[in-house]
Formats: sequence, C-alpha cells, structure tokens
Amino acid sequence: MNFFTLLSTVAAVELTFELPDKEEACFYEEIKENVQATLEFQVVEGGKMDVDCTITDPKQKQLYSIKRKEYDTYTWLTKVEGEYKICFSNQFSTFTHKVVYFDWQVGDDDDEARLFPDGSAKHAEALKLAEESTMQIYERLKAVIDFQTHHRLKEVSERRFAEDLRDRVQNWSLLQFVIMITVSMVQVLIVRSFFNAMARKRVRT
Repeated sequence: MNFFTLLSTVAAVELTFELPDKEEACFYEEIKENVQATLEFQVVEGGKMDVDCTITDPKQKQLYSIKRKEYDTYTWLTKVEGEYKICFSNQFSTFTHKVVYFDWQVGDDDDEARLFPDGSAKHAEALKLAEESTMQIYERLKAVIDFQTHHRLKEVSERRFAEDLRDRVQNWSLLQFVIMITVSMVQVLIVRSFFNAMARKRVRT
C-alpha cells in the first residue's frame, strides 16, 4: 500500500502515477472547513482501464466510493477541518498494473486575487481595460491547458489500443502463416505416401 502526502500550497494538484496490481495508493491533504474540493480522475493505461476510488474525511467518514471506473469527477464541500484522504485501488487486478491521472482542486479558483494580489481584485468594477484583457487571456490559457491535458490522456489511451491491435494482427498473421505451412507439409506428405503406396503395389504385381 502506497501513501503520499500532498503539501503543495497551490489550489490544485495534478499527478499521473503507476498503480501496480493488488495495491492501493492514497493521497492526503489538509483542508479547512467549508472549502470546496473537486476530484477528477482517469485511468490512462492498463487492463480494462478501471480502478476503485474512495474519499474519506478526517473523521474516517467515507464521502465517495466508486468501483471499477475508468473516469469520474466528484465535488464536495468540507464540513470539518483536517486531513482528507483519496485512495485509488487496483487490488482486484491479479497481474495488470494501471496508469492513473488525477486532478485534485481545493478551494475557490480565485484567479483575480492571484493575478492582482494588491487588492484590486476586490474592486472588479474599477479594473482597467488592460486588466480585463489580461483576465480574458488568462482564462483562455487555462482552458487550453485543460484541453491539452485531456487530449494527451486520450492520445495515450488510443495509442495503447492501437499498439495492442497491431500486436494482435501480427500474432494472427503469424498463426495463419504457420497453419498454412503445416497444411502444405501435411498435403505433401499425404501425396507422397499415396505415390509410394502406388509404387509398392505396382512392384508387387
């Protein structure tokens, strides 16, 4: 069983990790009360592309549980302050490891406060045209980054599927070739034995 503590001070944590078969990986983070948190995860590679996932609060109360899921997202509002735990389990798999991506966002994404820490974000009506343009560019860049992340995950999954399909086609072609050679040799042996039998019969007569 693997355990990880997320000590990042940012409002979001993105991670891609390998989850071996028959194992569980857990991640922890301290969250205050009345804070919104969102978990989004996706199995990128491995087996049937599914894992178990649970979310537990500091009082060991299970907030979320899903079995053998490829992709899901869950949002909740913390009711108590403390250490929250997210666990991904591959214990049901006997020999296949998985590659899992997850995005754990904690707190309101106050973009304006981060862009303008001097307090001008509290007075949005007083923003200048340049600041508004900067905000628009920032939002669009965030959307592009999210799109690129999901596109990369989808590309990895599709590439893995294509490679598996290629291997299956190659193995099937090799099997067909072996069968064809075997049938040809058997036919040659049958015809040869037939002519040998005819020759022996003529010698006897």
